[in-house]
Amino acid sequence: MNHEIARPHQLRGMFQNWFLDFASYVILERAVPHIDDGLKPVQRRLMHSLQTVDDGHFIKVATVVGETMKYHPHGDASINDALVTLGQKGLLVDTQGNWGNILTGASAAAGRYIEARLSTFALETVYNPKITEWVPSYDGRNREPVTLPVKFPLLLVQGVEGIAVGLSSKILPHNFNEVCDAAVSYLRGEEFNLYPDFPTGGFIDVSRYNDGSRGGAVKIRAKIEKVDNKTLAITEIPYGKTTGVIIDSILKAFEKGKIKIRKIDDNTAEQARIMVYLIPGTSSDKAIDALYAFTDCEVSVSPNCCVIRDKRPEFLGVGDVLRHSVDRTIDLFRREFEIQLGELRELLFFATLERLFIENGIYKDKEYEHAQSTEAAITHVKGRLIPLVAEFYRDITDDDVKRLFDIPMKRIFRFNSDKADQVIATYKSKIEELLYKLAHLTEVTIEWFNHLKEKYGAAFPRRTTLRNFDNIEAATVAEANEKLYINREEGFIGTSLKKDEFVCNCSAIDDIIIFYKDGRYKVVKVQEKLFVDKNVLYINVFKRNDQRTIYNVIYQNGRGGVYYMKRFCVTGITRDKEYNLTPGAPGTKVLWFSANPNGEAEVVKVTLKPKLRLKTL
Repeated sequence: MNHEIARPHQLRGMFQNWFLDFASYVILERAVPHIDDGLKPVQRRLMHSLQTVDDGHFIKVATVVGETMKYHPHGDASINDALVTLGQKGLLVDTQGNWGNILTGASAAAGRYIEARLSTFALETVYNPKITEWVPSYDGRNREPVTLPVKFPLLLVQGVEGIAVGLSSKILPHNFNEVCDAAVSYLRGEEFNLYPDFPTGGFIDVSRYNDGSRGGAVKIRAKIEKVDNKTLAITEIPYGKTTGVIIDSILKAFEKGKIKIRKIDDNTAEQARIMVYLIPGTSSDKAIDALYAFTDCEVSVSPNCCVIRDKRPEFLGVGDVLRHSVDRTIDLFRREFEIQLGELRELLFFATLERLFIENGIYKDKEYEHAQSTEAAITHVKGRLIPLVAEFYRDITDDDVKRLFDIPMKRIFRFNSDKADQVIATYKSKIEELLYKLAHLTEVTIEWFNHLKEKYGAAFPRRTTLRNFDNIEAATVAEANEKLYINREEGFIGTSLKKDEFVCNCSAIDDIIIFYKDGRYKVVKVQEKLFVDKNVLYINVFKRNDQRTIYNVIYQNGRGGVYYMKRFCVTGITRDKEYNLTPGAPGTKVLWFSANPNGEAEVVKVTLKPKLRLKTL
């Protein structure tokens, strides 16, 4: 029998090696976009597949998904979802059929029912097989692009979100026209700023955007309009949210008593429209502030511009991405022009050889017609042509001469010298034009971005309004629909002690300030039932940074000590931490206390009583 010795594996080594391989694969091949073309691998393979089957007509999405399976080693569901996302962005893919709704979150129809094709913009800016670097597909049967030669900062306009192992990428979408303008500004050596723009509209505060790099944040708000005193309409929603999510958040805030509403209707179609009907007597201004404070009508988003560059992840800013993309656009133009220049020079070279071959009657030479071998004929023709084309950019090769041998006699007899000169002049003119472009690549690239803006910019107006937001204190807009009670004998306070002494109205998120008879005080959160001790002197709702409410106190400092008066306000203290308005001597007690919400003055009359056996009053 053949006995194999089992090789032990240490879990630590397996984890270090295999998990690192897995993490690297997810980062590089699935979740994070490449800085060169702004696409994830699945998106790049989709765009390549769309180009291979493109015939100008709409194609079933299921067909495109099947074609992409040749290049993508994962499931068809991920390919379908990626294509739907590209189609919903409305830049690279033209769509036909039910592609879902980004406002309501409605899903697209199945791939067998909807169709797609490359947009004119994609055909103009994304492809050029001659300057594309290719690698074999995962099974070796096909070839796929390493990156596509995209001559536009695609990543900034489309945005991207991906979660890898140990890191994530979140690049917010920006406005098409503003990206074009920023590219032109960079090419001219001018400063530029780029801020997000979302297809769902709304308002955005970019004061902490930090160029879209790690550590930055933006606040996004829905657009809320007053229809009348009792009705609000949410007409634009924050990026990443749907009308259903926003309605759910409003209903949760209503259930917790943070906002008073009568009902909600979702009238969203092509445009968002959520109708919020308020309870009569509710302030619409306060209700709008409450919607921002307690619901998903305001969200905070932290961008994280992570991209793949040189086969490794890098954290950059959107300005860095734009500069890299514009520099690459210049390089792509240079490579395209150099290839075109080489092709035109070859055409010019052969057209000149053909003209000389025919006009000088070389095809009639006896040495050519009666040559004993092909090599002899080639040697004779090259000997006749070389003195005539000495100024050309390269030498005549045997293959060039063989091409002349292949010219049919019918074409030689019909040769038109004037027409040949015209063709040669056209080639020379195009070569001069390309040489000019190569010498002025910056100006050519500026014209390119201006051309893109003029041709496509009208379809991409800015939808999100830039605005600085005022911070809304949640406690100031919460509805005071709870009642606070106190049980002095047992030392409990709370909103559930309905049989005990009523203190004041409050909301579920309020803070409560408590003063004790020995001079201690503290702030606690409103709860259903909370033990606070038995010697409570004063209790009420606490407003942070409130300088209008003034407390007036007379206390005796220690047992038998001196009496003091104190007038003060409480602005900001730590919740649940105990403070003391007196020096804290044992036996201290508060003899007189008042709290005036508008800082009113107090007049206290003190009557001195003679002390027994006191000789001097």
